[in-house]
Amino acid sequence: MDYKITGYEPAKLFHYFEEISAIPRESGNEKQISDYLVAFAKDHGLWVYQDDVHNVIIKKAASAGAEDKPAVMLQGHIDMVCDKLGSVEHDFTKDGIDLVVTDGVLTANGTTLGADNGIAVALMLTVLDDDSLAHPALECVFTTDEESGLVGAETLDKSQIDARTMINLDSEEEGVATVSCAGGVVVTYTRPITREHKSGSVLTLEISGLLGGHSGADIHLERGNGNLIMARIVERLMIAGEPALVSFNGGTKDNAINRECKAVLVYADHAAAEAAAQIAKGIIADVTAELEVFDPGFTCTVEIADDAEVEAMDQKSALALIRALRLAPNGVIRRNVATDGSVEVSSNIGVVATSDDEVKIMLSPRSSITSLQNEFKDRLQTLADVLGFDAKFEFEYPGWSYAEHSPVREVFVESYRELFGSELRIESIHAGLECGLFAEALHGLDAIAVGPTLSDVHTPDESMELASAERFYELLIDVLKRLAA
Repeated sequence: MDYKITGYEPAKLFHYFEEISAIPRESGNEKQISDYLVAFAKDHGLWVYQDDVHNVIIKKAASAGAEDKPAVMLQGHIDMVCDKLGSVEHDFTKDGIDLVVTDGVLTANGTTLGADNGIAVALMLTVLDDDSLAHPALECVFTTDEESGLVGAETLDKSQIDARTMINLDSEEEGVATVSCAGGVVVTYTRPITREHKSGSVLTLEISGLLGGHSGADIHLERGNGNLIMARIVERLMIAGEPALVSFNGGTKDNAINRECKAVLVYADHAAAEAAAQIAKGIIADVTAELEVFDPGFTCTVEIADDAEVEAMDQKSALALIRALRLAPNGVIRRNVATDGSVEVSSNIGVVATSDDEVKIMLSPRSSITSLQNEFKDRLQTLADVLGFDAKFEFEYPGWSYAEHSPVREVFVESYRELFGSELRIESIHAGLECGLFAEALHGLDAIAVGPTLSDVHTPDESMELASAERFYELLIDVLKRLAA
């Protein structure tokens, strides 16, 4: 293939990234990329394991002289969050990512880039492909469906893994090592609805331009959530004039802060719809001012179409939906004020979807403290019960606790200091990582999460600094060399 990323070393790292970017790999659609990895292993004469959900493990023997050193696991996930701008035509089930290189920064053309966590896949393939490197025995673990709730890591048969040192490659800031993370769960509210025929003037509200972001890593940035802003507007309109709600749709992923939302309401006539439009514009002006610092790109269009025939939601269900969105906790719930003020509990209302006969809300609560996570789940169940929603809790994953003693952390700190002349920052994150599931299953696991600099993951603004990827590869192979010594 013709490669767009040139002039960076090692060239194979970026070539592999381009090759996997050409393969659709949305969560739940990973067979093609999984088979690509199996073929790679067979072509290179390496031991390979593939399970029914398309997880892959590739093992490579230690380099000469390191045969007696403990094995090391490199790990990352092969799926990606698939999101795009509304104006972009892209089918994630069959289209590869259209990569764009600008001034040393890699992005995609109006879609998510997939560097989260495609760069991990490319890093592992590059290491496996280079027989000149010094390293202990390597076990490269490629997991599936991470973005939907760490499904692949949970279901993987971990008896296939001998290593008790783990380098997770799903971190997003060069010079930072993650050593603990939050646990989480996906909560889905559903409620059946009925519809009745209405005629009149339709008012359409459409929010766009929000920054969005990762519901764990970016939750503290006070960015606007399109679902919540729209619920605020619609609630005020319901109080003012009792419209009928036709539809309310926003977001595609529970773990992404929602950037876009669209609601359609129907009024008896144009005058009523025009009065509602003026109320909506007043609220929009307020929100614009409120988000001026945190989310300056916010816009909301207001349009009226007369002589419409629609099927509207029953009023009781419409009220329940809007009340759930107004009352469900969202954003930072609790911080650790005793230490660094880091987020301990949060929630994200990521998806709202109305169909012909059902309304659905998807939330992503997180906590680094199990008891607080359980208490928060109880609160969400109570809210569902009060408002008449069925609540389903699934894809739950554990947090990963900080270890006072970590040999692999010490090696990374020493390597980083000697290579770059500065100190590696050690931190905990509020996002979920697969390390928790591996630590729970593999007794005595010593783990760390590291990676090059990525920005705005889970959004169409996602980017990767190519020079950062170069430096991170240098760090990774130096650490493996030290572990082989």
